[in-house]
Amino acid sequence: MQVIGKIKVINETQTFGAKGFRKRELVVTTNEQYPQMLMVEFIQDKCDLLDNFKVDDDVCININLRGKEWVNPEGVVKYFNSIQGWRIEPTIIDDAPSDNLPPKAATSGDEPDDLPF
Repeated sequence: MQVIGKIKVINETQTFGAKGFRKRELVVTTNEQYPQMLMVEFIQDKCDLLDNFKVDDDVCININLRGKEWVNPEGVVKYFNSIQGWRIEPTIIDDAPSDNLPPKAATSGDEPDDLPF
């Protein structure tokens, strides 16, 4: 799965526990009719992928959806979801027509049409 949009926030890497579990989060705003602000987490060695990006960069992020079940001390079951990134690439998002196209050749009505249809 992929998420495409503009980076809104890039957080610093956080380290947890004695084993040094690492996590780094970013928020990306999608390019849709109703834009969504999605938090994507990168873990362990994937944290370093964000070093080459900055706020306002247009990106394509390959993601996995993760879900967990947790039972609280009172015995109530809760469910949590997360979006985990594993690859991020820059993208060029351009909704405007390109000005770099060569001009169309003018045709006159006197020239034969050499198309077979």
